[in-house]
Amino acid sequence: MTAVPGYVPPVSRATFRRTAIAGVALAIVVVAVCVPLGYGLFALFGCVGIALGIINSAFAMGSVVRFSHGSGAPSKAKFSGGVLLRLAVITVVAFGCALLVRPYGIAVFGGLAVFQLLATVSSMLPLIKEIRQK
Repeated sequence: MTAVPGYVPPVSRATFRRTAIAGVALAIVVVAVCVPLGYGLFALFGCVGIALGIINSAFAMGSVVRFSHGSGAPSKAKFSGGVLLRLAVITVVAFGCALLVRPYGIAVFGGLAVFQLLATVSSMLPLIKEIRQK
């Protein structure tokens, strides 16, 4: 099999798409439930957390594509640095929200955690499907 620059396997694209759609749907449900109950800012910051998760996932997929199809030998140090920078920015934004907009900003961590749960479940679906076929 030859490497195609910029190629992302269909399973990875489908997993990202499924996770992003589930995240957006969950954000809509959170807003629809929390705003009438008077927790609009919790809903807003929860949606910010979900959005940060989606952005991180998209950048991670792009980073893997660049690492695997780079010219010459891929640099593990550059890849690791990109991962650390991306996670540091997300952490600073999350902590900034939590500290600057108390107590509502803490919902950013809830949104990030919920997105990670969605991503984990979404990535397990192809494996479960394959196990059931056997």
